[in-house]
Parts: sequence; C-alpha cells; structure tokens
Amino acid sequence: MLFGQHLDRFQTLLGLTPVKTVTIEVLGRPRRIHLKLEGHNLTGSVKARTAYGLVRGLAEEGRLRPGVELLESTSGNLGVALASMARYLGVGFSAVVDPMITAECRDRLGELGATVIEVDRPDPVGGYLLSRLARVEELLASDERYVWANQYENRRNPEIHRTMTGPEILGQFGANPPDALFAAVSTGGTYAGLAECFREHSPRTRLVAVDIKGSVALGGPPGTRHLSGIGASRQSSFVEPHMIDHLAFADIGEAAYYCRLVLKEAGIHLGGSSGAVVAACVRHLAEHPEITDPLCICADGGEKYQSTIYSDEWLESIGESMTPLSACQPYCTAGMG
Repeated sequence: MLFGQHLDRFQTLLGLTPVKTVTIEVLGRPRRIHLKLEGHNLTGSVKARTAYGLVRGLAEEGRLRPGVELLESTSGNLGVALASMARYLGVGFSAVVDPMITAECRDRLGELGATVIEVDRPDPVGGYLLSRLARVEELLASDERYVWANQYENRRNPEIHRTMTGPEILGQFGANPPDALFAAVSTGGTYAGLAECFREHSPRTRLVAVDIKGSVALGGPPGTRHLSGIGASRQSSFVEPHMIDHLAFADIGEAAYYCRLVLKEAGIHLGGSSGAVVAACVRHLAEHPEITDPLCICADGGEKYQSTIYSDEWLESIGESMTPLSACQPYCTAGMG
C-alpha cells in the first residue's frame, strides 16, 4: 500500500485525548458532567480521526497515489485535518467551503497549503452544504486528478470512531462507563461510530444525539443556520433510528452561554458544537435526575471560534443573544476525570 508507513506513523499521533469533569448546578443540585476534549487531538479536533480513516481507506483501495488532489466539502475542522494529512503525505488538497467557515479555520487551511474554493449560494434548506456538494461534483467532472474523500457516505467515517474513539473512551472509564453519552451530529459519522461501539460494549449507556435548530441531519425542520460543525442540510447517511435513545436540539444562544460558562468557571475552551452538546446535556439532566455520569463529546476547542460564538458582535449580527437554560444556574467547576 502506497503511503502505508507514513499513515502508520500518523496513527500513532492520534487520540488519547483527556476526559475532564466539570460540575454544573442543575435545579439547585451540583451535577457532574464529563467532557471528552478532542481539541487536544492532532490538528485540534475529533476530525483528525475521521481524516485518518478516510485517507487510510483511499490508500488501501489504491486511489491515493502521488499526483492526486484530495477533495472535500468541509465546514472547517475536517478540512484542516485533511490539509495536514495531505501536506504530510505530499499530495494536494482542495477544500470546498462556504461563508459559515470561521476566519480562523480559513486562515489555517491557507497556512497548510490547501486550495480553498468558496461557494456563496445558499441551498434550498437554509445552509450551504448542498451547494458545496454540487461544486464538488463539478470539480470531479472537470479533472481526473481529484479524489473525493466523501465524509458524507464513506463508511470509513463511522468505522474509525467505532474502532478507535469508542474503545478509547471505554478504556478511560474502565469498569464504570458513562451512563449517558451526548454527541453532536453533522455527517453523523462520529455519533454513529460511537453508537455502534457502545451498543455492543456498554448497552446500558443512553445515547443522545444533539443537533442544532434549522438542521435536517436527523429529520428536523429546515431553517437558516449560522454555526459550523453541527447540523447539516441533508439527512445523515450513517445515523439510524436504533442508534438514538434521545434526540436533542440546541440553539446558538445556548451554545454560546455554555461555551463561555465553562471557559470562565473551569478554564476549558470549548468549540461551538461542544457548547451545544453541553447545553443539551444540562437540559437532559434536569429532566432525568437518574443520570449520574454523563459524557459530552467535545469535538474541538474554542480557539477557532473567537470571531463567532465568543463574539458579542457576531451574535448580535445574526440576531442571537446568550440564553442560559432555566434549569441551570451559572455555576461550574472543573476537575480531572
């Protein structure tokens, strides 16, 4: 397999991200929430794992070879991860993005040598994903050098989380796995892979899929979305009904509130989708006091979101404001999990 040794070395750099525990007061009662901090991963997000799985698959299939141009539609994190892998392997990478990408992610793509292709036409369901995918199809038809990673339908996406991310989490918790797991859904690859792993090895863990209002990833009503990294303009190809015990929707104001709360009180800098996941977890704990050890998959850190979720001006520009859940008081502490 071409690039095999390089990919083996890349794999050794992935994972082993920390779990930290914060305490948030819910309905007057301090509640522990475990955070799996994928911002500590290579390239700064859980998408480093996804990128590795996708590229490894292309290499094993003989589609990745010198002279090709990797191609992917991305809202940010996967693009950065693929750009890093492409640079490491010595192949090209083109990222099809849209105006929702953060300035920080766009700058990083340029620093890594990626070709950035932006679409600016919204799709019919309030996002840009379908427009990005249409541009991908045009590029594939225009030049045979392009090789599409296809995070949306490639089974290597959920498979890497079933075989790597899930077992890593279970190993960190040992004999007492989390009794509820919360994860954001966009393509659904991370969530589906974790769900498959936990259904097999920890069937008592409640699986909670978290989406953002306006997303149709899990069948919700379409609407305008402004936050990258969570939600989609098309239904997930990977998440099936039996993988979901509970479906939660968050909004941008809630995500912003919990991102800032956790940073202020615990010193943990969460990305936008992670704030949405924590918000969904807090609401679930208020409704289900029997949950004692919930785990939130925090896909990335907050450094890339200073211009969006951490910006009052940005929130005002999209007509949003921080909105704490009424079930939660602004009290949060942190410790090692």
